[in-house]
Amino acid sequence: MSIDITLPDGSVRSYPHALTGLDVANDIGPGLAKASVAMYLNDKLVDLSTNLTEPCNIAFLTRDKEAALELLRHDAAHVMAQAVKELFPETQVTIGPAIENGYYYDFFREESFTQEDLHKIETRMAQIVDQDLPIVREVWDRNQAIAYFKKEGEEFKAELIQDLPEDEEISVYRQGDFLDLCLGPHLPSTGKLGKAFKIMKVAGAYWRGDSTRPQLQRVYGTCWRDPKELKKYLHMLEEAEKRDHRKLGKEMGLFHQQEEAVGSMFWHPKGWRTRKALENYIRSKMERNGYQEIATPQIMDRKLWEQSGHWDKYAEDMFTICTHDHRDMAIKPMNCPGHVQIFKQGLKSYRDLPIRLGEFTTLFRNEAHGALHGLMRARSFSQDDAHIFCTEDQINEETAAFITMLNQVYKDFGYEDIRIKFSTRPDNKAGTEETWDRAEAALQNAVDSLGLTCELNPGEGAFYGPKLEFVLKDAIGRDWQCGTLQVDFVLPERLDAEYVGEDGNRHRPVMLHRAILGSLERFMGILIESTAGHLPMWLSPLPVVIATITDDARDWALEVADKLKAAGVYCELDLRNEKIGYKVREHSKAKVPQIWVVGKNEAEAQQVAVRTLGSNGNEVMGINEALEAIVTATRAPL
Repeated sequence: MSIDITLPDGSVRSYPHALTGLDVANDIGPGLAKASVAMYLNDKLVDLSTNLTEPCNIAFLTRDKEAALELLRHDAAHVMAQAVKELFPETQVTIGPAIENGYYYDFFREESFTQEDLHKIETRMAQIVDQDLPIVREVWDRNQAIAYFKKEGEEFKAELIQDLPEDEEISVYRQGDFLDLCLGPHLPSTGKLGKAFKIMKVAGAYWRGDSTRPQLQRVYGTCWRDPKELKKYLHMLEEAEKRDHRKLGKEMGLFHQQEEAVGSMFWHPKGWRTRKALENYIRSKMERNGYQEIATPQIMDRKLWEQSGHWDKYAEDMFTICTHDHRDMAIKPMNCPGHVQIFKQGLKSYRDLPIRLGEFTTLFRNEAHGALHGLMRARSFSQDDAHIFCTEDQINEETAAFITMLNQVYKDFGYEDIRIKFSTRPDNKAGTEETWDRAEAALQNAVDSLGLTCELNPGEGAFYGPKLEFVLKDAIGRDWQCGTLQVDFVLPERLDAEYVGEDGNRHRPVMLHRAILGSLERFMGILIESTAGHLPMWLSPLPVVIATITDDARDWALEVADKLKAAGVYCELDLRNEKIGYKVREHSKAKVPQIWVVGKNEAEAQQVAVRTLGSNGNEVMGINEALEAIVTATRAPL
């Protein structure tokens, strides 16, 4: 009996005996065999060495495909573990997964890894690649595997096996003399990894994330398909370091942080002007699109959060207090339950829908200390948060209106490369399967009606509903997930929200959770880094500085400042007895968009010499012309 192998193009190849995926690839052509790193067997990714013993569908994963990156990174972690064991035999290996842009492996070792050690490990990894060691999968008896790893002093690996279900197959991968417990799949050999990898850093971690367990050393690396990709990524990191919003925020005098308020900002006047300008911009957009602004209490009884379901899911991330009358209160981490309470005040008719409610009050989340990162990840922040209460029939129309608004907003900031992810039900979901079926179908129908192309993001929806995630790309190629739209059938049910339908009966509204910028603080951080501090003029904390060349121009500088203030443009004067070159360098470093230089000649002619950030020369303009131009430039987009 022959074995029929069906390929992606529908063609069938028949073989008289069992064979491996690599055999099939070689039969098709040596080029395919060389390029392939794994294969899909009936849609499951497996090793190329997997035996094909019965009719099946297969497709080869080649190195040039995006999906190959995760496999390469996983193998890089294993090669790194082998290198560590060869260089530092006393080290115990634990786990080493692929992660975004790279991989890591956790090691238990009494001595700390030094930068010199990391260099040795990377060098040894390259040697292991050169050896082109076959990577072979072996299935072991459970007790045999536990005994082996204990004998080798690998207590962490033995523990992992002991905690696996009794009926789980134990697979061990061998590359040379190094063996590691792993589900796989893996590359055919270490040579297939290539050398587009680099060890980045070492950090602390706890075994299984438990602070009561042994502390480990987590070595991070990055891995790509070729040296060109690696070089591009490392360049992006260099650019990101230069553009770090915390560094630029200090240079621009926007904000600072200190230990007495970990995770929160001390906003300086310049920074708060920019932050408020961003809020007022999106507020204006929302008002023109039919949203009503509200404010809800920042401290609410625990009972409300239990009723909404947030307490079960996010209690550890909430700040709580106990009042004098012994009531447990939570400082709100999100606005949703409060908005439902406002919707419930007074009987609503289907004629009142949709109702769009927005809020900008500060939210608080007890983020882990290690996760905090300036404006990007903070414990106190505000969102351009809104909730739309509508009927099921209105979901498509409201989704279309929201996405139109979102695209306009992103375009105002120069972001036009937008990807959309469709996130489906998570494991910790609330509500019934039937409810989720309805919600996902409703959102899918909205997506289809708009002709949107979405990337499936399984299991990443909110606990109350599926969502669309809008991902923008910044100036140096990084992705940022900002906007979201979530379809929620759950919270209106849990919090007893209802309206009177056309049939005279009570119905539950659909609740659309939506944001465009997301956290205003985070979006401001993204803008600072994406523009390298060269913020749009209308968002700049200080659009213009008037700098004098000599004291003869002092009176004219004061008059120009008065004209700017009268026109509604914020400015500052630099009348110091310093050389103009020094003043220009100082204000340029602070990313001031325009410096209006005035001297005796400008004063006599009632002109200003406009120096724009990033340019080398000045443009001499009459004061009225300069005022008209800067008033236009500092006007927020409509």
